[in-house]
Amino acid sequence: MLRITDTIALADWELTEQFIRSSGPGGQNVNKVSTAVELRFEAERSPHLPAPVKARLKRLAGRRWTTEGAIVLQVDETRSQARNREIARERLADLIRQALVAPKRRIATKPTLGSQRRRLAAKTQRGEVKSLRGKVEGEDD
Repeated sequence: MLRITDTIALADWELTEQFIRSSGPGGQNVNKVSTAVELRFEAERSPHLPAPVKARLKRLAGRRWTTEGAIVLQVDETRSQARNREIARERLADLIRQALVAPKRRIATKPTLGSQRRRLAAKTQRGEVKSLRGKVEGEDD
């Protein structure tokens, strides 16, 4: 059981861990021991997450979201299998916590009267500058 918040905890059947050979530091140890962790979370089938949270989680996960609706995290930062496992679980929990926060809706505001007038004055001034760039009429050499 992985606890995300006080109200949300993920069941063990939703998480699967697979240990694979790491490409990180460790010398000959890398070739012998499977220290890298591939954590898979079945997000789409999870009964603990509401639909809007799943939608935000899908957007946040990006390429880590599979076509089956699972999130796959790979960690091979340390030489320790246990530490890599902890890091993967922490990253998953952080990702879900980010998805729990609903974005604030933007309230459209009207431009102030002063800003509208300044904009129009700048436009007319710019138009005058451009109109004065043409050939000068009435002067013959």
